[in-house]
Amino acid sequence: MKKFFVSALTMVLGATAFLGSSSIGQAQSVSENYTVIFKSDTSLPSNYSDLIKKAGGDVSQALPKLGAVEVSSDNPSFLSDIQKSSAVLEATKEHKVYQEDAKSVEVLNTDFAASSKNDLYNKYQWDIKQVTHDGASWNLPGGTGKSTNNKDIIVAVVDTGIDYTHPDIKANYAYGKSFVPGVTSAMDQDGHGTHVAGSIAGNGRVLGIGPQLKVAAYRVFGPDGGASTASIAEALMTAADDNVDVVNMSLGGYDWFQDPDYATKDVVADVRLFNRAIQYAIKNGVTVVGSAGNNGVDISSPGKLSGDNNGATHRSPSSQSLIRVSASGQEKNLTYYSNYGVGKIDVIAPGGDYGTAWLETGDATLRDRNKLCLSTVPGGYAFYAGTSMAAPKTAGLAGVIIAKYGKDVLKPNQVKHIIQNSADDWFKAGYDGESGFGFINAVNALK
Repeated sequence: MKKFFVSALTMVLGATAFLGSSSIGQAQSVSENYTVIFKSDTSLPSNYSDLIKKAGGDVSQALPKLGAVEVSSDNPSFLSDIQKSSAVLEATKEHKVYQEDAKSVEVLNTDFAASSKNDLYNKYQWDIKQVTHDGASWNLPGGTGKSTNNKDIIVAVVDTGIDYTHPDIKANYAYGKSFVPGVTSAMDQDGHGTHVAGSIAGNGRVLGIGPQLKVAAYRVFGPDGGASTASIAEALMTAADDNVDVVNMSLGGYDWFQDPDYATKDVVADVRLFNRAIQYAIKNGVTVVGSAGNNGVDISSPGKLSGDNNGATHRSPSSQSLIRVSASGQEKNLTYYSNYGVGKIDVIAPGGDYGTAWLETGDATLRDRNKLCLSTVPGGYAFYAGTSMAAPKTAGLAGVIIAKYGKDVLKPNQVKHIIQNSADDWFKAGYDGESGFGFINAVNALK
């Protein structure tokens, strides 16, 4: 019995099994989707399509720059057949990844009217104030996100889309693309991506870390939720090809390795594809930022993440090249929900919670909504909490650092180095698994 939590992957497969029970007794082949990873991480074999067809599959999406394909097949032996090819490194059934759901969501009941007076920033956005030192960073070169070489600095939001009509966002919205099958619009139908975008580049009643940064929607999550690894990898690859400067990925989901129910071979192709896509983006000059996750567990060891199971779990995406961010509260604490772990966390940033008094006493009357993080959502504003709210503040910081030096000047490892070295040392002296190198500091980073 799983004691700690059930992964998104487990839930998806469990739901599929349940729904499929109504067709018991029907002798028919069921089409499945698969991820096939070839040995080259930069190209596909010249005969890859023939190899897939010979194994009984059809290529539904090719990612030649990542050496991978998405395949559909009704051949129950497809995996064993395709893995006979010496050109194939890994192949598994395709699994789903989800946006990192906020731990708390409370809508702000206020008149939804456009304004440039920053009234909601002044009243509620303690998180932006902490990072920018009450807006002091906006007076430094690049601090607002306006590049010193007059080129737009673009932060790609790989998420649920963005409400590009929102008055606090529309002036800083660069463009949008959808990677959701059958969906062409990048419009947010959830709220998560718009909240992230406002934290990065809001400029109106609320403000983001860089009020003159540009945001671009790379929509991977449709109205029904999950996205395939291949779709997210395509979004990352496309963002890099589009010459964006930063990518924010506030993604959820865990892939199980050596779990009693799912063997290593069942998920390893997904992890490899994620890592290849992240590496592709970084090699092409993109700084990639990701959330640490909201399960309140130690991700330094896969075994610890799995609780007392016999298996092991890896955070997905699990690349060490991205900037992974844990979440802090207004009281400069590690939030109760934030994942942590030595070697896994780079920095900490505001994610919000209800305050430590509520946690310490359990008294619901002490829950302070204003200690959550306020930002934009379609049709208004809302308070959220989560590592999903911490990651975009770090992505915004990366954007203003790039703006200071000019577009296409710094390499991603230089941006990461500046973020880490300029952070305020929290908790244990030096590096620790809760805050990494410390709390992000826009003023220090831009000095």
